[in-house]
Amino acid sequence: MDRAPGLSIRLKLTLSYAGFLMLAGALLLAVVWVFLLRYVPEDARRAPGGGPNRAELLSAFGPKAAWALAFLLMFGLAGGWILAGRMLAPLTRITNATRMAANGSLSHRIQLEGRTDEFRELADAFDTMLARLEAHNAEQQRFAANASHELRTPLAITQTLLDVARNDPSRDTGELVALLHTVNTRAINLTEALLLLSRADQRSFTREHVDLSLTAEEAIETLLPLAEKRGLTIEITGDMAPTLGSRTLLQQMTTNLVHNAIVHNLPEQGIVRVTTSVHPKSVALTVENTGEKLTPQLVSTLVEPFQRGTERIRSDHAGVGLGLAIVKSIAQAHDGTLTLTPRPAGGLCVTVQLPRRS
Repeated sequence: MDRAPGLSIRLKLTLSYAGFLMLAGALLLAVVWVFLLRYVPEDARRAPGGGPNRAELLSAFGPKAAWALAFLLMFGLAGGWILAGRMLAPLTRITNATRMAANGSLSHRIQLEGRTDEFRELADAFDTMLARLEAHNAEQQRFAANASHELRTPLAITQTLLDVARNDPSRDTGELVALLHTVNTRAINLTEALLLLSRADQRSFTREHVDLSLTAEEAIETLLPLAEKRGLTIEITGDMAPTLGSRTLLQQMTTNLVHNAIVHNLPEQGIVRVTTSVHPKSVALTVENTGEKLTPQLVSTLVEPFQRGTERIRSDHAGVGLGLAIVKSIAQAHDGTLTLTPRPAGGLCVTVQLPRRS
């Protein structure tokens, strides 16, 4: 927005300080003048040894009062300019940091010294915002790079298969079609996951009444054949967990959690536990699974997009690496939280807390 240039804050504060000092000085001189008038007659003749009359007092007091006001004006302007500069010095640092951030430099921090005051709180809040923006920007750059790599992989495989078919017309087309179908399915799944992630981040959905216990039952019913194929046992317990949100997104969130718990489990005799609970202001969905022991450092990275462990790559249900990233985005879009905790005996415990429907 283009705006007409105006006076600087420092100049405005200087004029305010000087004006206030002039007003205080004028009031003080007026009080002195009124006080003197009470003891000086208006036009009485000077008696031997007596004092001056009002006219003589005015001729003597007036010039000195004018000089005093002039001195107060100069002192107010100079002192106000210095004081305003010292008061606004932190604001200047904040402004410079803002300009640097606007030019793309998010690594700069103000780090204002001194005790806590309004400027210190503003600087600290700005530093916190810059840190979050820098982390978000780095995360977005990693996401873009990973997404480009993931999308490029199926396209490169498709191009290779087509080149092979073109150079070898005698090759079995049925096998080629099956491979192309698999690669294309993976590309479609990745694209749909990216769209779902974008939709959750934008919060472009209608909120309705949803019971997390029902979404958990539907997810388990859908994924039960996969669990039976892997020899896993699924246990579900808990109460009704009412919340507000998108039924489709919350169903996808629950399905992703149960699917991850099934896929990343023990080779045999593994267990998946799904629990819903109700708290005074929130409801919780907890999904636990047995498996290999995980370190807290590894668990902290599992919600990053395209994060995969070794077992994920070897799995025939490896997915696209966006399962927990989608869960985190859906939880945040519903004003909830996602907590991942490694189980001491091995495996993972994932808890999603959402606001309780009143």
